[in-house]
Order: sequence, then C-alpha cells, then structure tokens
Amino acid sequence: MRRREAVDLVLLAAIWGSSFLFIRIAAPAFGPVALVEVRLVSGALVLLPLVAAAIGLGALRRHARRFALIGAINFAVPFVLTSYAMLTLTAAFTSMLNGTVPMWTALIAALWFGERVRPVQWLGLAVGALGVLVLVGDKIHFDRSGAGWTETVAVGAALLGMMCYGLSANVAKRTLAGVPPLATAAGSQIAAAALLAPAALLTWPAQVPAAGAWTAAIVLGVLCTGLAHVLYFRLIERIGAMRAANVTYLIPLFATLWGSAFLAEPVTVRLLAGGAIVLAGTALALGVFGRAGRPG
Repeated sequence: MRRREAVDLVLLAAIWGSSFLFIRIAAPAFGPVALVEVRLVSGALVLLPLVAAAIGLGALRRHARRFALIGAINFAVPFVLTSYAMLTLTAAFTSMLNGTVPMWTALIAALWFGERVRPVQWLGLAVGALGVLVLVGDKIHFDRSGAGWTETVAVGAALLGMMCYGLSANVAKRTLAGVPPLATAAGSQIAAAALLAPAALLTWPAQVPAAGAWTAAIVLGVLCTGLAHVLYFRLIERIGAMRAANVTYLIPLFATLWGSAFLAEPVTVRLLAGGAIVLAGTALALGVFGRAGRPG
C-alpha cells in the first residue's frame, strides 16, 4: 500500500470515527428518526451530482427496487437503531460494537447463504463473541423496572443494527453485482430517505434544534455519509475491497479519541479489553492472519 492510500485509509477511519461523536451531539435534539433523515438527505445531495457527472442518473432508475432493499437494511434501519442506542451509549462503546460487523457478515453468510467458513474464521467468531460479552457485561440488566433496563435495550438496538449491516453486505453482494458502487451509495441513500420521510415528519422535534445540533447533523450527512463513501470507493478501486476493509480496525480508535477529547467520555479497562478482543476476532473472521505473507 502506497503512502497516499495509507493516508486515505487513516483519514477515512478518522471521519467514520467522528460520526459517533456527531450522533451523540445531534441525536438528543433531533431524535433518532429525524436525525437519520437529515443525515441521509445531506449525504444524498453530495452524491447526486457526482453520480450525474460520472455515470448519469439513469442507473438510479434502473435499479430502484434493489436500491430500496439495500437502503432499508444498510441505511434506514441500522442508522435509526444506532442513533437510538447512542442516546444512552457512549461513542467509544458503540464504535467497539461496530467492530462486530465483519463477524455478523461472515456468520450470516455461513448460516443463511451457505458459504463455506474456514475453522480459523469460526474461531474468530467465537473470540469476537467473547469480546462482546466482555464489553456489555456491566450493561445488561434484566430488571425491567430498573434504570439499567434502558442501557440493556440500547445495547440490543446497537447489536441489531450491526447485524443489519452484516445482512446488507451479503444481500448487496448477490443483488448488486455489476452496479456501479457510486450509484449504489446514492440510490440506496435516496431510497432510505424516502422510506423514513413519513416517520421523520411524525417525530420531528417540536422545539427547533440548536445551531450546534444542526451543524453536527449536517456534517454527519455531508462528511461522514456522503464524502466518506466517495473516499471509500476510491480506496476500493486502488487497493481492493479486502484491504479497504481494514478501516474497521481504526474506526474505534478514532471514535474513542474524539469521544474522550470532546465529550469527556471515560475510557475504561473493560472498554479497551473488550474492544481489543472484538477486533482480534474480527481479524480472524476476515482471514487477515491467514492472508499474512500472501501477494497483495
């Protein structure tokens, strides 16, 4: 990997890591659904001119149904679940759970779509599950009348959102072959925004969010959802999808850094230990260790 691609990879991780910070700032003011609507519309407005210039808007019409499916399971549902969870959970903690996405992808591919999973990948899934247990061990409460139940539901919502990402990766692989990635990003975001629009209008905050919340929401859409996808697709083109997926390991680092620096979020030993175990399991599930020494 050349220096330019390495810089782009770190930059992408820093941007996607900051998304957890912006959600934490904006979600209490907008609510989960309205925030996601602002995020999706802002991101789509960035991508539309790029699609028009690169491949034309006809691709969006030709694949509208498939974009609606991916928009629902890759954007609308997981974005809302994550935003809801982050009304309670910290940016660092949620980003560590986000590190389970490759594991969910591999597990769904094996159990639902019958893909072969090597023994080392099963080991990775088991290690990752152990890491999740370490992470959430002090946040799971079964007394529904207690205050801890809210935290338990938030953890469940976040993990369900990560499972949606794993499902969408498998569905996209099978339904969007040959569709330009830029068209997929724009089309699925537009479809997700359309799907969420009625719910967003019904749940729109009665009090106008403050300027800081609006800024966080728009930056979340423009930078973390729109421009970040352009950078991601450029990386895939230059270094391949497998190497670009290594951004997974850097996102929690930046999310923890931003959360600690700007929101004074605590960084605990449990958080670091659980996160490290999750990322180790992710590396095994992705076959990173098994690829060591192979040609790029």
